[in-house]
Amino acid sequence: MARAEQDINTATPEGAPASKEDTSLPAYRMTKGDRILTVEDLTQAILNSIDREDMESDAARQMANHVLNFFGFNDTIIDNILEPEDRDAFYMLEDLGLLQTEREETTLYDGREWRIHYWMFRKDKIYDLVSDEDGEGGDGGDVADVYAEVPDDIWSRTQQ
Repeated sequence: MARAEQDINTATPEGAPASKEDTSLPAYRMTKGDRILTVEDLTQAILNSIDREDMESDAARQMANHVLNFFGFNDTIIDNILEPEDRDAFYMLEDLGLLQTEREETTLYDGREWRIHYWMFRKDKIYDLVSDEDGEGGDGGDVADVYAEVPDDIWSRTQQ
């Protein structure tokens, strides 16, 4: 019995079991923050966050794939696994608002302070950019709609 493939993030109501036939599956529809980030999602977010003339889609896809290889299925990685060239790409994505850093400080047994730096995806920003297919920003369409409601005769001047 073959089932049609469906995206679990959209095909299943939030909090519902992944399959009605087999409720023993541990997979549930994920909320926006829990959704698994794909290469396609990150590529689209990169393209929508920069001027499209500055980066080709192939280069954006390569960068997305490279960055996702560090994260795997995690949302956070430790900074000290990065080489300087890799860190440059992470800083670029941080400037675009797609990554953020966090720092943790702890005291070692000998009294020294130790800092641990982490990189995390900003999934809210990424998914907002993914849903913005034209790359114009999420608020651009709302402004244009305001003018659609204005009657045509308001734009013409009449002499009194």
